[in-house]
Amino acid sequence: MERLDDILQRMARGRVLVVGDLMADEYVTGEVSRISREAPVLILRHREARIFPGGAANAAANIASFGARVEMAGVVGADPMATRLQEVLLARGVGLAQICVDPNRPTTTKTRISASSQQTVTQQIVRIDQEVQTPLPEPIAAELLTRFEAQLGAFDAVLLSDYGNGVLNHEVIGRLMMAASARGIPVTVDSQGDLARFQGARILTPNQPEAEAVAGFPIVDAESLRRAGQALLTMADADAVLITRGGCGMALFEREGTFCEIPAFNRSDVFDVTGAGDTVVGTLTLALAVGATTSEAMWMANLAASIVVRRFGTSVTNRDEMLQAAAGLPPMDDRLGIRGA
Repeated sequence: MERLDDILQRMARGRVLVVGDLMADEYVTGEVSRISREAPVLILRHREARIFPGGAANAAANIASFGARVEMAGVVGADPMATRLQEVLLARGVGLAQICVDPNRPTTTKTRISASSQQTVTQQIVRIDQEVQTPLPEPIAAELLTRFEAQLGAFDAVLLSDYGNGVLNHEVIGRLMMAASARGIPVTVDSQGDLARFQGARILTPNQPEAEAVAGFPIVDAESLRRAGQALLTMADADAVLITRGGCGMALFEREGTFCEIPAFNRSDVFDVTGAGDTVVGTLTLALAVGATTSEAMWMANLAASIVVRRFGTSVTNRDEMLQAAAGLPPMDDRLGIRGA
């Protein structure tokens, strides 16, 4: 517990730049009043609408929740949702100086509409996505890179969060990776796309379906898990790959041949997994930024995810919750579960 507390205290002094596809997660709830006479659909009496950071913005919010300095670099539209999202991020302590505005695309928004009645719990009935997946216009990409390169030296780590909405194209990735490498700043990657684009990353964090898609075969047992991890390491020329496996835990593969696998810390009390991957990569990145080993950072990311999945929607955790949740768990030990690949 002392080692965990030490890292958590240092995380409050960490500095991380998050670059990628920020989005707004909008939750609209209402009560079912009747069936429409216009069509066989529910009519909801609007109750409330809430905005939470999503995508890269959620990863940034998770980092800020530990007291760290975090800046968000990305793109929003010239629309009311951009204003609402930035207000939410500022309230959570996320810096916005590196956010660019593209007036020709909307702020990426995922609207989840949920309904309830007097006899039922609230349930999601539909999700509406508003997004553009084309690459950034050249002037916007150039502005983003200029801001990034000018401020990079002020950070301990860079997190690239790629949801396929066009911010992290090949040119942007190449420039970002080159600039970070020249300054010796580690880069972590959470991408739903081609992991081979992120050559030389410190660590990649695909979930199991993403790892299977890149590796080209299903992970069905320990042997296929090992093969997938090694394939991703080689493909991306990364120092490490962390495959998150939901209820099956996490598996860490490192370039020098070590392998570490830990179970999920919370397998039964799971309410909503939305944004859990952002929590994992945010916690992992910040822990690495302040000197935790890769296996320690994985352990802490696993712990953070076990907390946020107990809540509705995208969520964050903090030092006090982490210490409380760690009570009764096997101790965080750099040597725990590590063996040759």
